[in-house]
Amino acid sequence: MIPYGKQDIIQADIDAVVDVLKSDFLTQGPQVPAFEKALKNATGADYALAVNSATSALHIACLALDLGAGDILWTTPITFVASANCGLYCGAGVDFVDIDPATYNLCPQALKLKLIEAKEQNRLPKVLVAVHLCGQPCDMKAIHVLAVEFGFKVIEDASHAIGGRYLDSSIGSCEFSDITVFSFHPVKIVTTAEGGAALTNDDTLANKMALYRSHGITRDESLMENTPHGSWYYEQVTLGFNYRMTELQAALGVSQMARLEEFVATRHRLASRYYEKLNDLPITLPYQLPNTYSGLHLFVIRIDLSRISKTHKYVFDELRAQGIGVNLHYIPVHLQPYYQRMGFKLGDFPQAESYYTNAISLPMFHGMTDEQQDEVICKLTDILMGK
Repeated sequence: MIPYGKQDIIQADIDAVVDVLKSDFLTQGPQVPAFEKALKNATGADYALAVNSATSALHIACLALDLGAGDILWTTPITFVASANCGLYCGAGVDFVDIDPATYNLCPQALKLKLIEAKEQNRLPKVLVAVHLCGQPCDMKAIHVLAVEFGFKVIEDASHAIGGRYLDSSIGSCEFSDITVFSFHPVKIVTTAEGGAALTNDDTLANKMALYRSHGITRDESLMENTPHGSWYYEQVTLGFNYRMTELQAALGVSQMARLEEFVATRHRLASRYYEKLNDLPITLPYQLPNTYSGLHLFVIRIDLSRISKTHKYVFDELRAQGIGVNLHYIPVHLQPYYQRMGFKLGDFPQAESYYTNAISLPMFHGMTDEQQDEVICKLTDILMGK
């Protein structure tokens, strides 16, 4: 089976992890700050906090922005459920904004219309999670303008997008957002096995997230309520969590970050071959927002079902049966049973629902060979053209 995505581990990665195993620190040692420094260097952000998953990063980002009961978080329906669940973790409500039919990201025009209506109803969001689906940046400048006008905070869920750029800035620079979140799951562009990070340019947010990451505990005397009893002293100043990243994960991340540009360039080469060889098929190929450079975590096609006699499910199942590990990113969150019990229903977000009826993620990963990609292209062509 040719997978839709997988990690790329070389001897340098293995050596980095083994070195940690031989060291005095398996957690809370020098590798986590080294990984955070690599993230800051790659993005231009002032602060980076490594955590054990992107879900944890989303959670502490929401907490740092003081999201809580009575507040509302908005995001896109086409994302992994964590982009919405993070609001629920904080006791807030959740709502969605439909996608742009070209980029598949949250639509700025739909956002503006929904904000105007929400303002009239006194139901404006406190936080918006803008998801860079497939590595394609959202139109962050347009979103930022609305954030200023309507007074909400912005989290970029860039789980798919490390190594990408928006206008003249690296994704993660937080030029148009308060916090950016990355994922380092094995299928992502860079991996730490499991892991994530939250980046910001705001020292207050960075300090809050650092507390939430580690039980709400501090050894910083300036944050303490009492005079320290001795050099051993610490205080819990808020309710936090154990969201720390281990030294093993961070060492792998440091090693992987050295190849970030190579990883993304390879994905762009593979994408160019897909564009060239799939152009005549009854499908829609990915659109690229002008003045952006995608991380290309995923390569999503949409099947033109009006031009073939087969169903979406048939094409997907047949590709899987022939050893092509396609996937579908994602089932619209508002159609999940848990969210439908909140009152969301089919018809609420038509563009997202339309996307779900014909989208397929083709294999795309760093170690993919031309022969593997040609096999994907050949079998997809045969299935769509009825051979």
